[in-house]
Formats: sequence, C-alpha cells, structure tokens
Amino acid sequence: MRFFVTGATGFIGSAIVPELINAGHQVLGLARSEAGAKSLLGVGAQVHRGDLEDLESLRKGAAMSDGVIHTAFIHDFSQYGKNAEIDRRAIEALGATLAGSGRPLVVTSGTAGLALGRVGTEEDAGSPDSPAASRLASEELALAMASRGVRTSVVRLPPSVHDLSKHGLVTMMIAIAREKGISAYVGDGLNRWPAVHRLDAAHLFWLALEKGAGARYHGVAEEGVPVRDIAEVIGRRLNVPVVAKSPEEAAGHFGWLGFFVGVDCPASSAQTQQRLGWRPTQPGLIADLDHLET
Repeated sequence: MRFFVTGATGFIGSAIVPELINAGHQVLGLARSEAGAKSLLGVGAQVHRGDLEDLESLRKGAAMSDGVIHTAFIHDFSQYGKNAEIDRRAIEALGATLAGSGRPLVVTSGTAGLALGRVGTEEDAGSPDSPAASRLASEELALAMASRGVRTSVVRLPPSVHDLSKHGLVTMMIAIAREKGISAYVGDGLNRWPAVHRLDAAHLFWLALEKGAGARYHGVAEEGVPVRDIAEVIGRRLNVPVVAKSPEEAAGHFGWLGFFVGVDCPASSAQTQQRLGWRPTQPGLIADLDHLET
C-alpha cells in the first residue's frame, strides 16, 4: 500500500518512514525543501512537495494514498496558538479528502493537553487549562471525522520523545543549562514528565495506521520521570550545579519553558498496549541522557 506522511523528514516522521518501507509499503513524504526531498529519496520514499499551509498540496497527497500519517507541526512555541490553528486546518483538509473512503488518518497530539497532577489515560479528553490546550481542536476534529467515513486515530506523544541525539523539551533544558551554567528544576522537582523513545513512537504510528479506529492512543513508555531526576543527569553530564528554582523564578530562568518545567503531567499507555499490542522496547529517557556529550 501507499501511505502519505507529513512531517516525513522530522524527528519522528523520519523514523516512521523506514518503519513503513520495511513493512513492504510505499511512502509518499511531504517535503518543504530540496534538502528534505533528497533525504526522502535517500531512504527509498517518494517525494510530494508542499507544506502545512499549502492545503491543496495536502489534499493531493492524501488523494494519491491509501492512508495518511500526519506528524508535521510548526514547533515555534512563541506562536503556539497560531500553529495549532494551522494544524487544525491541515487535518480538516486531509480528512475531507479521505471522507467516505474508510481509509486511515492518524494524527498527532500531546499528553500535555490533559489535566495536570494525575495520570492521564486514553479515555481522558483534553483540558482547557493544560499547557497544550490550543491543540485540542485538532484532536476533536480528527475524531469527529469517523462519522464521515474516515478511520481516524489520534496518537498523543509525551513532552519528551527522545533518542541519543534529541530529547523533546528536555533538549531545551539542556541548552539552558549549557548557557547559564546550572541545571535547574522547579520547586521540589518531583513533578513528572512521561517519555518515549522515537523508535517506539514510530512503531506505534504504524500500529495505529494498521489497527486503529476512532480512538486515542498514548505513545508513552515511561509514565512519569521526575523532572529533578532529569535535571540531575543533565548536571552530571555537563558538570554543572543542579539548582532548585521557585515557581516565581522559573520564567526568568527558563523563559517560556518555565511553566512546562513545573507541571506534573504523568500519562499511562495501558489501554494502548492492550488494544494495539504495542510494547516499548527501547532505552528510557535517563538512559539516553546518560550518553549526553559534555
């Protein structure tokens, strides 16, 4: 079969593409640039030029495919609301093209959109008070498309999707620690972030494409890693002091990331594992951070 992947050259999409190809499928990857197109050709994918704001390119890519995995998102958090609306319009265009066909559409959301302070599950709707509330409209729109004959699934990813080279929001914590010479956490640092390795996440997208239908799935391998543990391994690897910051000091130290560093947002993937047979097998977040270059 032939599947259209947006974000095909991104951190997660570039792991999904070989997952599909190795399963015997053709991949049509969305590429904004010549460099992106070359990287797709290099791994055996076909190239479809366009971007998230070129809705006609998205419609054409979906029309030429047996299903769609949508991972593309503009990761400029200073304009998160605007970028979430671009994402919503992209999903609307993809879903409208697939309407009535029964073909699968897998979209990406985040566990950070759930209520804070307790373990979020796949049954939980998003919370308007969460850090990622702006993206809830995309999730709701995608699931509503099931009534229009689209086999939709939502894969929620945690704040840290990681491997040895990148670590999601933790990558920004590392950059701040390098810049300021201290590795910081907020309060007592016992607040928890879920995490998943990018290869485990890629396999989940494939399972959702193959088996998913009208449901939310959690790409969570670790329910909650204490942020203090994250700060401590960063401090150890960079050889800088580990320091607690008060909630009032967080914004001054971390900038826009300050709120995220202080939130407690654990999440479970028990239902996902049961329904899709997904079993994370890759190293955990702390294990990957233990290889951080000094």
